[in-house]
Amino acid sequence: MSQKKLVKQLLKKLDKLEADREKLIDKLAKALDKLEKKAPAKKAPAKKATAKKTPVKKVAAKKVVAKKAPAKKVVAKKAPAKKVPAKKVAPATSV
Repeated sequence: MSQKKLVKQLLKKLDKLEADREKLIDKLAKALDKLEKKAPAKKAPAKKATAKKTPVKKVAAKKVVAKKAPAKKVVAKKAPAKKVPAKKVAPATSV
């Protein structure tokens, strides 16, 4: 098959898939509309009885002191000291 024919076939398939996709989206939209119409009808007649609230005693919360983990001391690695040659001091001359 030539490339032109392949491209035409692929475009046809793509168009078909897009049409199917649009149909499915329409079906889903209709189904959602039906569900939304049914849902409010069921919720309206059912009313919940109001629950009586009993006073709750407030209990003072115990304060817990958070313990800090001791910081680990990292020994710094020191560069080896360079040996500096001692400077020769000229002997003091007496006058």
